[in-house]
Order: sequence, then C-alpha cells, then structure tokens
Amino acid sequence: MKAPRRNGSEKPKNENLKKSLEKLKANNIEEIVKRIEDAEETVVGSSEDSPFYPSSEEYDDDESLSKDDGSIIESGSQQSDLSEDEDSVHSRDDDDESSGSDDDNPSGGNDHGSGDSVSEDEGNDNRHAEDNLGESDDSREIVEESDSSEDEVTPRNTIGDVPLEWYKDEEHIGYDRAGKKIKKKERQSKLDSFLASVDDSKNWRKIYDDYNDEEVELTKEETKLIRRLLKGKAPHADFDPYAPYVDWFDWDGAKHPLSNAPEPKRRFIPSKWESKTVLRYVRAIRKGLIKFDDKPKEEPKFYALWDDSTSAERQGLAYIPAPKPKLPGHEESYNPSPEYIPTQEEINSYQLMFEEDQPKFIPKQFNSLRSVPSYDKAVQETFDRCLDLYLCPRVRKKRINIDPESLKPKLPSRKDLKPYPTTCYLEYKGHTGPIMSISTDPTGQWIASGSADGTVRIWEVETGRCLRVWDIGETIAEVAWNPLPELPILALAAGEDVFILNTKVGSGEQEEKIDELLNVDHQVATVESDTSASIVSWGHYDKHGGIRLKHFKKVTKVEWHRKGDYLSTLISVLIHQLSKRLTQRVPFKTKGIPVSIAFHPTRSIFFTATKKVVRVYDLLKQKLIKKLDAGVREISSIAIHPGGDNAIVGSTDGKLCWFDMDLSTRPYKVLRCHPKDITRVAYHRSYPLFASCSDDCTSYVFHGMVYSDMNQNPLIVPLEILRGHATAGGRGVLDCKFHPRQPWLFTAGADSLIKLYCH
Repeated sequence: MKAPRRNGSEKPKNENLKKSLEKLKANNIEEIVKRIEDAEETVVGSSEDSPFYPSSEEYDDDESLSKDDGSIIESGSQQSDLSEDEDSVHSRDDDDESSGSDDDNPSGGNDHGSGDSVSEDEGNDNRHAEDNLGESDDSREIVEESDSSEDEVTPRNTIGDVPLEWYKDEEHIGYDRAGKKIKKKERQSKLDSFLASVDDSKNWRKIYDDYNDEEVELTKEETKLIRRLLKGKAPHADFDPYAPYVDWFDWDGAKHPLSNAPEPKRRFIPSKWESKTVLRYVRAIRKGLIKFDDKPKEEPKFYALWDDSTSAERQGLAYIPAPKPKLPGHEESYNPSPEYIPTQEEINSYQLMFEEDQPKFIPKQFNSLRSVPSYDKAVQETFDRCLDLYLCPRVRKKRINIDPESLKPKLPSRKDLKPYPTTCYLEYKGHTGPIMSISTDPTGQWIASGSADGTVRIWEVETGRCLRVWDIGETIAEVAWNPLPELPILALAAGEDVFILNTKVGSGEQEEKIDELLNVDHQVATVESDTSASIVSWGHYDKHGGIRLKHFKKVTKVEWHRKGDYLSTLISVLIHQLSKRLTQRVPFKTKGIPVSIAFHPTRSIFFTATKKVVRVYDLLKQKLIKKLDAGVREISSIAIHPGGDNAIVGSTDGKLCWFDMDLSTRPYKVLRCHPKDITRVAYHRSYPLFASCSDDCTSYVFHGMVYSDMNQNPLIVPLEILRGHATAGGRGVLDCKFHPRQPWLFTAGADSLIKLYCH
C-alpha cells in the first residue's frame, strides 16, 4: 500500500526532516549507507527469480515533484522498498531462515506498516537520505523477463503424474524430497470464503491452485496479458504482427525458390496420438477385425420391383415384402380328387348365399389338360393382383414425433352445448319382464312400452302414472306411435301379428275418426294382389279392438311413414296403407336379410339395412340411389337425421357410424364407444342430439350439429354417459327414445324399468 504523499510546502515537516538528517549524520551515517547498499543488492538478486517484480515504468509513474523548493519527493513505492531493505538487513543479521521468506516476496511494500518496520521518525530520515543518495536508484539494474523454464518457481506439490482425486480424503497432498507428507491447508467454509470475497476488493484477481493447494493473486501485468489473449492479440504489446519482410535469398536467374522436390518422410514426425491410432489400426488388421476388399462391389442399377428374394440388400425394418398370392391347391387342379368336387346340391346352395360369401372358384374335373376351357376371370384376377401390388405399402415410414394432444380436435366445451340429458329424473315401474321397445306420442305427453311379459302399457310422462294396460299374450317386439298428433293410435308387433290399437287419449272428435278408420269387416280384407293375400290378411281384433294384420312369419320391426297413413313391417319388407287396407311389397328386390328399416323424414325415400350395408331407394322412381357400406361386423339399427342428409348406424361390435350421404358412401365418423352390442340408435327431432344404447347397461348422448353450409362438416361431440340399468339375462339397455319437444331421453332396460333422463 502506497504511503500518502507529503507536499514540500509544509514547513514543519521540512524542519523535522532536516533535524532527522542531522541526527543520522551524528549516528554514523556511513554505516547506514552501507547497509542500504547491501539491501539493494539483495532485493535485485531476489527479483530476478520472482515473476512479480515490478518494472521500471511503475517507479517512473510513482515519482512526483514538489512545488516550493523543487526537491524530489518519491512516492510510497520507493518508501516501501527502502523500508523493506532495512528489514531485510536486520533480518539477515538476526536469523538466516527469514531470508528465504524475503526471496519469496521481494516486493514487500505491504509490510511497511508492520511491527518489524522502523518508526515513523526513522522512516522520514531514511526517505531524506534517499533524496541525497539518489544515485543508488539510477545505478540499479532492471532485469528483463525470461522465457526459460529454468527461471520458473518449482511447484510445491511433488506427487508426480497422479490424479489429485486420490488425495481427496487424505490429510496430505503429496510428499516433499525428504519423504515427508505435505499437509493440506485448512479450507474455509463456503460461507466464510464468500464473506471474505465480498470484503476483499481484489478477490477477482485471486485463483485457487488445486495442484499446489494455494491461492494465487494475479498481478496487473498478468491480467493485461490475459486480456490480450482473450481478444486474440499477441501476449506482449511490443510485438509487431506486420514486421517488414526480409528476403534472405537472391532470386535472379533461379527457376525455383529452393527446391521443387517434395518433403522427405524423415522430416515428418508423427504425434503421440497419431502413433497410438496407427498402432490400433495395425493391431485390428492383424486380428482380422478390419478387412480390405480387393474389388469394390458394384451396386446394380436396376432391380426387380416385386422381387421376393431374401437378399441382404433388401432386408431391414423399413422393407415390406410384396403380398404373395395364394398358391393353387388340389381344388385348382384340372383333375382333382372326388372329395374336392362339389355336388349339384352344394352348387345350388351357393346361389342362395350372398355375393361376398360365395366361393370365387368352383373346381371341375376334366379328362385332359387340352379339354380345360379358358378361365373367364383371368383378366379380373390379374387386374386385382396388379392393384394389390400397386396400392400396398413398400416402405415402412418412420414415425413422426408429434404431441398426441395437438392431434385432438378442438371441441367446444360441454357447458356451451347445453341442454342435454344428464341425470335420471323418473322411473316407470310396472312390467315384469324385459322391456323390448318404447315409443313417445307426437305431443310428448304419453309414452308406450312393450315388454316380454306380453303386455303393452301407456304411461303419463310427467307423473309416471300407468294409464292403460293391454295384455297381448305374446312377447312384444316393437311398439310405434303414429306421427300425426290428431291420430293417437299405436302399432305393435307381437309374434306373427301386427296390431293397430286406439289409445283413447284424444278428444271426442278424434275418437270418432279413429273408430271409423279402424273399423274393418270381419269377412272381407282388401288386398292388392294374390301374392300379397297369401302373405298378410287384414282383420278385426276382437279382444282390444282395432286392426290385426296376420303375417306368415315373425315380425321384428314396425315403422310409420311421416304422413301417418303408411306402415312398414319387417319380415321381408312390406308396406301397408291404413286408409285403403292395402298391403304391397316394396317395388324393388332387397339383397340380403334386412335387419332394420326407416322412412326419410321429408322425401319419398326408403332405407333398408342388411347385416353389412344400407341401401337407399327412391319409392317414386323405384330404383336404388345409394349403397352405404358401414364396414362393421353386423348392423343392428339405423336412424335418419331430421334433415334427411345424415344417418347413424349401430352395430353388434359396439361401433357407431355417422354417414354424411352428400359426402361419401363410407362413414364420415366411426365412434367406438360401447364394448358390447348396440341395440338402438336415435335422433332428436329438434335439438342437435343423438344417442345410442347397448347391452353394457349404458347410454351415450352426443352432440351432432349439421350445418347448412356444404363446405362445413358436421360437428360431433360426446356429451354424457348415462348409467343406472342393471343386467338381466345378459342384456342391458334394449331401447332409447328422445322426447319430441324437450331434451329428455327415455331408456328401456332388461331390468323391467323405464328411466327418464332430464337436463
């Protein structure tokens, strides 16, 4: 630390200096001068080995001139050097060991304020003496820095090429030349070291040396050197990167500068790392791990696209072999064994099967290969084979890492889609067997139910009161309420009969009209043709009144037309006209066994669903319009949207298919919601809701919005799962119907209960 400067203008201080100078002269000044010269020689000798010895520029910067008498007053750096010289002289006389410590710290200006230094008066005398003897500073030699490794200070730690981690848990770190352990210095805790670093302004210059276990403080010169290196400059400031070029050779008349010959190999000295790498390669070649091919293999420019050979070039996870056709067996032989040849009865049974279930090839027997005719399906099968090869995937594409959440469609919140049924509000109890079917009247005041106990009941919706009970005596397969509010009549299917009964819930005028409509002569039944007369017979139902339609097979489905005058029943598809007492077959041939039927809500279009497909017919033009392929195991039910352009289909494998008939004949959306068979599907007449029920005792409610814009697809959102029915005989919920005016859902289960779910 530099001592504060003293101005020469202060007269009392100058007088003290003069007095101290006279006192020094009186006390043998020659002896003091000699001791000072000896101390300077000692300092110069020790500074040659120290990398921290200050340069001459620092001494020049620390000098200043006084104002009054013009005498030179030196700064604290010279004062510290002088005081240190005196300390070193005293220490050499007293103890020899302290000289080693002075060599380690030759610039000990920081020891000026210690107890070993001279008193303040003596320091003033010494400074005055230095002013008179300034020749000693001028005559002192400045030692230049050396790049020789011999001048470096030997490291304190002598452990050799040993990792320091080996001494991590030890109390020492290496050994000295005498073989004694070098003890570790006591390390401060992190908190103490942090507090010390906060108070120390020079902490940013200090670096801990792990190898020597000591803390090193960088000097100003070293920090300047590091900054120049970080900037990409030369370490020393006096280095000239653009030194003038010196041409050491005379090029006049010379063809080449020195020699055009390549460098000899003896001048190449490989590095240790390269020599180790070469040695590893040599050992690998000797062991046979690395092999050299004499001739490189040429890759073929062309290859068979559908080659099934298991070559090494075609193997891998990404390669998918082409689909192989079925190999011919005994059936395809021109002279097969008799057990492979079908009989005429089997051939006739093939004709009654569905087209997709019929065998594609029927084996025949010929005496010789010459008598075998040409195969009529050869072109078609060849085309199908080429189509399979063209459309099959050839390479397994790599899976793209996509967040599954980002692939989910952004659906609206369920709160925004209210109202829809959520909770069970009312239960209708009275049946003793599974309830097979339910139907609501157009006004929404009454609901009819048919059960396996052979009874049909009329319920009041709001109170749950049973208004009327009809005992038919057979299992009720279907009940259907007439869609006209002015005709409150009910059609029900039981066994081979279809009954049309008066519910007697209308007004007096309506009752008279219904009695006139349901009045049928006991003896005469009007039919359209002789063929239909053998299928259906019209008659009066004496037990409960109304009309009885006698069929030759069991009726499974009854469906009313929107006008209320036509009724369709499902054995083979029949249409009955109530006003004229007529029965007729549909004017087209239905392929397959129909499982469900439905009328279009606004147009003269009829839907028939077989086990695999749904066919759409125009009743006026009497032709097939569309064929909807559901792609399910077996269709169980069908419902038509009130708009008429969309339909939903339920299947026995738990899939619910939504068809947009203007878009495609394939399902627009397939919902895999039920683990068991779907028994019934239904649309709401006014709300954008549709539902499905299943044998798993649950009913699903969906939001299905159909837009008038043809460019916008329907919005389908699952809303609620309704539970509450119990399983009986392996069956769950058998039927579901919406209320015609409210967002309510009725469900009928095998547990003999009807539940009303409200919003």
